[in-house]
Amino acid sequence: MEIYHNRDAFPLMEHFYTVQGEGANAGRAAYFLRLGGCDVGCVWCDVKDSWDPHAHPMVTVEKMTEMVKEAGAESVVVTGGEPLMHPLDRLTDSLHRAGISVWLETSGAHPISGTWDWVVLSPKKFKQPVDSIYAYAHELKIVVFNKSDFAWAEEHAARVGAECRLYLQPEWSREKAMNDLIIEYVKKNPRWRISLQTHKYLNIP
Repeated sequence: MEIYHNRDAFPLMEHFYTVQGEGANAGRAAYFLRLGGCDVGCVWCDVKDSWDPHAHPMVTVEKMTEMVKEAGAESVVVTGGEPLMHPLDRLTDSLHRAGISVWLETSGAHPISGTWDWVVLSPKKFKQPVDSIYAYAHELKIVVFNKSDFAWAEEHAARVGAECRLYLQPEWSREKAMNDLIIEYVKKNPRWRISLQTHKYLNIP
């Protein structure tokens, strides 16, 4: 899939003001901007509608910033799809000028663009992260689908910085099968923490 070069407008699949459900910022209010376009292709992805960027309207940086301001949000999550398929410098600059904290959720499959207050790196086996992305990660979130994912998680943990927070998150459809394994793994390896998709328990976006 092509990498996109428009810096002033992006395909916006959906946007909403809610509470972050996962990872280090779980429980905090945030406005979500879900950009279209993804070339990672996780088989268990729950937002496959985001993969095709041409299926979503182009929205300008100015309009997205205005939507966030009107909602009264203090923080924004830019997610996808894979948001780093787009050059995000002007978007993060615009949001920062509005006094808004900007968080990124990425698989790391493409080089970083934009200036971020928090970067969640959630690597996927379907397309490995680029080498340069690990230095930017504040949070490493590994989705656990089967037992082999624990060893795979450690491979990525060895590449992030010492201050990066480490999370194991059960894939939603495999939660019952994986929860006990994750709990036991965290007990034996306490530098890891458990991330749950609390927004799904709360039935919110």
